[in-house]
Amino acid sequence: MVSRKILVYVETSESGPADYSLELVGKARELAAKADMSVGAIVVGYGVSDIAREVIYRGAEEVHVVDDRRLATYSLIPYTTAVAEVIRKVEPEIVLFSATVSGRELAPRVAARLRTGITADCTDVDIGDWVDPATGRRYERILYQIRPTFGGEIMAAIVTPNHRPQMATVRPGLFSVPPRDTSRSGRVFEWNVEVPSDELEKVEVLEVRRERRKVDLKSARVIVSGGRGCGLKGFELVRELAKVLGGEVGASRAAVDSGWIPYDHQVGLTGQTVKPEVYVAIGISGAIQHVVGMKDSKIVIAINKDPDAPIFRIADYGIVGDLFVVLPKIIERLKRR
Repeated sequence: MVSRKILVYVETSESGPADYSLELVGKARELAAKADMSVGAIVVGYGVSDIAREVIYRGAEEVHVVDDRRLATYSLIPYTTAVAEVIRKVEPEIVLFSATVSGRELAPRVAARLRTGITADCTDVDIGDWVDPATGRRYERILYQIRPTFGGEIMAAIVTPNHRPQMATVRPGLFSVPPRDTSRSGRVFEWNVEVPSDELEKVEVLEVRRERRKVDLKSARVIVSGGRGCGLKGFELVRELAKVLGGEVGASRAAVDSGWIPYDHQVGLTGQTVKPEVYVAIGISGAIQHVVGMKDSKIVIAINKDPDAPIFRIADYGIVGDLFVVLPKIIERLKRR
């Protein structure tokens, strides 16, 4: 029997649960409150009992742990077996994964094992009733899996009414990390999952190297981003403005693909999701693929010579003009101040 639970797969590191997984725990609590459901989490690894407690402090009501020395290092096939087996036993209505490198490869394999559907790279999720337009049948507690489609032209809400669990991967950085509340209590369930030895032997991890991004856009208070309209020369002004404002340099995918700036600076659906105090979009048209990555910025300033550019629809302040005329004047004025 399917239980009225939302489970979040929590990725871990030596320092504890990943922030992007905790974001999903917070979002799951928001969904659960709408549909009278409970929130749980799945943690796989070795020596992860303290991590389970931390996930409870962040909002989970129960944590399902697979603690096995052989699973100390992430490996796709054994983790697929462990996560799928826990989900079979718990029988949740919904399972959420972060759309990270490991989440994007693990989640669809778990879905295939469970013979259910999954929507990848969602930019939002919601919950509610849904009526099948063909049959008129009403379904309850349906997960609306929201993401851009048709090249970003529309936002689609995808549903999985006939199979459980409903599953989705959600882009990291979209939601706030819930505050830590050490007064919270919850239950920790430990599961012994039989992982076949041949699965464990297929891949041998010799070494793990963790490399931080060279550009930290997620914690930047000010981001100045350039797009296709800047050109290589225009990015010199973008960098100068960012320096004057004490901010970081961002970019659209078009600018990255053109080789004007490295991928670490990319904002949008295939880049980073950011929420700065001020976001300056220069020469960026405002395609949905970029907008989903910066739409939660507190103040958006757009500079574009096309008065009909979609970016102006979400901008708090807009300047219509040639960036090679506008930016030098702004930089000069800021330097004088």
